[in-house]
Amino acid sequence: MHLPLSGLSAPTPSRRTLLRGIGGAAALGAGIPLLSACGGSGSAADPKTVTLGSNASDAVPKKAFADIYAAFKKQSGIAVDVNTKDHNTFQEQINSYLQGTPDDVFNWFAGYRMQFFAAKKLATPIDDVWKTIGGNFPDAMKALSKGEDGKYYFVPLYTYPWALFYRKSVFQQHGYEVPTTWSQFIALCKQMKKDKLVPIAFGDKDAWPALGTFDQINFRTNGYDFHVELMAGKASWTDAKVRAAFDNWAEILPYHQEGAVGRTWQDAAQTLASKKAGMYLLGTFVGQQFTDEADREDLDFFAFPEIDPSYGQDTVEAPTDGFMLSKAPKNHSGAVKLLEYLGSPAAEQIYLKSDPNVVAASTKADTTSYSALQKKAYDMISGAKHLTQFMDRDSRPDFTSTVMQPALQKFIRDPKGIDGLLSSIERQKKTIFASS
Repeated sequence: MHLPLSGLSAPTPSRRTLLRGIGGAAALGAGIPLLSACGGSGSAADPKTVTLGSNASDAVPKKAFADIYAAFKKQSGIAVDVNTKDHNTFQEQINSYLQGTPDDVFNWFAGYRMQFFAAKKLATPIDDVWKTIGGNFPDAMKALSKGEDGKYYFVPLYTYPWALFYRKSVFQQHGYEVPTTWSQFIALCKQMKKDKLVPIAFGDKDAWPALGTFDQINFRTNGYDFHVELMAGKASWTDAKVRAAFDNWAEILPYHQEGAVGRTWQDAAQTLASKKAGMYLLGTFVGQQFTDEADREDLDFFAFPEIDPSYGQDTVEAPTDGFMLSKAPKNHSGAVKLLEYLGSPAAEQIYLKSDPNVVAASTKADTTSYSALQKKAYDMISGAKHLTQFMDRDSRPDFTSTVMQPALQKFIRDPKGIDGLLSSIERQKKTIFASS
């Protein structure tokens, strides 16, 4: 049964943001070749072809999207010419890509990051699409899909929670119990270390996983309202509350996998898959790395434990992915048809068949085929009092990419230098947030 998501709240930024994407400020200044549209052969102007810029470079989502586009072509007669780029490269170069001659439609993220492009007129409003698909989505998803001008710019496809993942067989073998409080969590980490396991798998080579770790610890320590204020630049990074969050992180940092800054999230996932690590904090997409069906069925997760009883476990980080329409699509009518299809339960079900690691954004998608993991993910999201998106989606991405990503890597390497680090973050935050 579908539970309504309409009671959930999500951060709604009140001001325009500058965006260069993940790592974008550095990348754009470094002369990295820009993404290019794939319509060079003239196919972009073909009324029977829609071009699409995709960040789905990993094998599982790439196939899932390909299945959707094949079904769309069968239904409409319109082909989707996909321009796939490496996920991180796509994010780094998206701003310049959209200012150039982008594809008709492109993959992107809900909330704050979508709103920037809408405000900058680098995306086309799609209220006409939402007249067709609006009944498929709950209020929380509608809110995440609107720009600051109140118009729709985004079609959500799927969402997923961040949580602590583990192998059920490992917990059974050692008699571990799922922790719900901070003290239980620390005790479990200590026991795993005694049992010669890496308590928490960790890979931050691409600099974004640590953002998700901070989010969990901060909203568990200080609550949703303070977290949103901090992300919006309204609270100070030198506030004692932020220091308390980092103190909590420093307490569990020794239980994280060493050498994290040199390890990808995929390699860290393999540590969990091979039963060398006990837990892993990540989104449910971690399941993409569990290619053996038996291993996948052995995968389970639990919500990040309570730190302050006042806030409990009431906030869930649940990023939402989907599509946008570029500023001047060559095939506008075809792109609208594609977006309407992407906003249908049929498209979501095709995607979920190939990628059973996420859940549908729509309330009308059929959940009967959901795995136990998907049902649990859906329940976690639908039962949350508050939803967050992710630091680089809830805050100004130029701030998170140029300041927070290197700062958190520095913290991981040297947690003792936190006071100077927080002062530096606050100084840079003031400069960046004052620039628009």
